[in-house]
Amino acid sequence: MTPDVSRTVQGNFAPISFEAEAHYLPVVGELPRGLSGTLYRNGPNPLFQPDDPARHHWFLGDGMVHAFSLRDGRAAYRNRWVRTGKFEAEAAAGAPIAFGFGRPPDGIRNEGVANTNVLFHAGKLLALEEGHLPIELDPASLATRGPQSFGGALEGPFTAHPKIDPMTGELIFFGYSVGGPLTQTMSYGTLARDGRVTRFEHFEAPYCAMVHDFIVTERRVLFPVLPLVGDLPRAMQGGPAFAWQPQMGAHIGLIDRARGVASLRWFRGESCFIFHVLNAWEQEGRVFADVMQFDSPPLFPRPDGTMAETATPARLVRWSLDPDAGTDAFSRTELDDLAGEFPRLDERRAGLVYRYGAIAARTRDGAIHDSIAWYDLVGGRRALYTLPDGDGISEPVFVPRAPDAAEGDGWLLALAYRAVENRSDLLVLDTDAIDRGPVASVELAHRVPFGFHGNFVPSEVRL
Repeated sequence: MTPDVSRTVQGNFAPISFEAEAHYLPVVGELPRGLSGTLYRNGPNPLFQPDDPARHHWFLGDGMVHAFSLRDGRAAYRNRWVRTGKFEAEAAAGAPIAFGFGRPPDGIRNEGVANTNVLFHAGKLLALEEGHLPIELDPASLATRGPQSFGGALEGPFTAHPKIDPMTGELIFFGYSVGGPLTQTMSYGTLARDGRVTRFEHFEAPYCAMVHDFIVTERRVLFPVLPLVGDLPRAMQGGPAFAWQPQMGAHIGLIDRARGVASLRWFRGESCFIFHVLNAWEQEGRVFADVMQFDSPPLFPRPDGTMAETATPARLVRWSLDPDAGTDAFSRTELDDLAGEFPRLDERRAGLVYRYGAIAARTRDGAIHDSIAWYDLVGGRRALYTLPDGDGISEPVFVPRAPDAAEGDGWLLALAYRAVENRSDLLVLDTDAIDRGPVASVELAHRVPFGFHGNFVPSEVRL
């Protein structure tokens, strides 16, 4: 979703005001018997409506995690707010407290809002946002256990988009502004399968930028430093903390995973912006990355606070660079002109040569994604399922039909907002027949506000 700032407390961008449980949700169609596990999904849901909605930023709402448990053809649901220092302070005050892209007011624990992603690693369910350490949750009750530093080995910002290496189980992460608010120092690190911190290093970026996602292959890590620029003096004078400054240029930092930041080098390109990466891999000496690229970012202003008249939607673009060519340039090729965001793949091919991927797509005018697109990037084919007019779709999460199923053979899980009924369904689509629509719809009596990311944890994983 790419709403303008003033719309992020309206319609299905608006928060819900309750926590709930439902143990026997109605199902239209039939849930596949092999689909067994829990879909966790996170998004901003302010405890209180902001005093000034026109100045509220969607990214700053309190995290709310929604869990859909699927087993034996049945479905259950639970949602809970993440109890950060901000949430608890506002709950105690009974009113909103002014927050921004920086430190909280004195006396409030600096834990962020934990509203962007939710991931299971090393036996821990982690609610993530890029400015702070992960917040651990109880996988069954969703109760907040608190910040997770993995034995005190981590500190500072931790990305909302860590990558898990499917070959080793290692988790790769990074952070930006780790030297303090709106600084250009970044971090890079790794967590072993068992949660041990095996690398944690710092390096300097060309400038402070909002780096929401990054790029990981089997051998390398790439950091897209793009000119959505953070400026502390500007923010302290009442200007935007982050603003679009295309004259700063696009930079991509490349690190060899085995050597760490000692191997860092920078590539240059024309200004653009990405929030999300579909996948990346190496082939014949080159590094490729498929990303959802904007000409300029939505939701953020110019340095003077004015917004662009129009925002070009993101499209699927392939980046290519050659680490051995003796040049610092990288090239781009548009793969599809369909507007969309929230790309996902079969995570068993993360960082490797791959074939299939999905996005939440937009086929109509407006801010709402209304379709799911499923790509065969080798065969050059795209299947599309579009919701009725007015309905909206969330990020599609891929689940393999079986642990040893072929790449892309399985289901896509996505939340659909039903505008006429003002509620949401969990859709299950078969990747063999995306355009035929869902094989099953799990019906909620209430709506799940538009949010960001989630992941599926199979039943065989010990929670």
